[in-house]
Amino acid sequence: MSHIRTVLFDLDGTLLDTAPDMVAALNAVLDEEGFPQLPFEHIRNHVSHGSSALVELGFGKEQTEDDFLRRRQRFLDIYNDNLHLDTELFPGMASLLAYIERHGMNWGVVTNKPAFLTDPLMASLGLAERAACIVSGDTTDQRKPHPKPMLHACELAGSRAGECLYVGDASRDIEAGKRAGMPTLIAMYGYIDEFQKPEEWGADGMINEPREIVDWLLEADPKLAAV
Repeated sequence: MSHIRTVLFDLDGTLLDTAPDMVAALNAVLDEEGFPQLPFEHIRNHVSHGSSALVELGFGKEQTEDDFLRRRQRFLDIYNDNLHLDTELFPGMASLLAYIERHGMNWGVVTNKPAFLTDPLMASLGLAERAACIVSGDTTDQRKPHPKPMLHACELAGSRAGECLYVGDASRDIEAGKRAGMPTLIAMYGYIDEFQKPEEWGADGMINEPREIVDWLLEADPKLAAV
């Protein structure tokens, strides 16, 4: 792996633990419509797949298109009003970001989450002004697994693709990073259910906590000081 100048993160399930607020929003819609709420752990590992997948999980695949669209919009409205109640950085992520900044590197976000949700959430957490780039699902005319958002992030961060390390918790993250020419890591602490097979995604490695990213940075540049 070449020298890394920029670390890019997926948002939900990699940089931020957004599951508590997204699960609460889905359960609120279920409750409004007289459906039983679902256990947190049943919903958690589906969060990375976005609002459509969550509404389908909650209400099933047989709902009419009108019902699906109405429920999805209601989910988005509730979630948008409650973006940062219990959402936080994953444990160890704050010290990792500080390490990256302290050693002259930068970091950013590439997510499929739409900007109207991503931007206020990043700002609320005090991260927007620190990020070298924030590329949302509607920032470009393509979304992951297409490489275009990844390459746009490179331009904003001032790094070549090979100088960027991308960390994500979904197969589309790894595919997008690889197609863009970036080394990739799978965040195994993220939202990965028992039916997925991350070992088959073709990433350069897997990490069980954010701190392990430092080991990969040190391998790329041994001159960096350890934590």
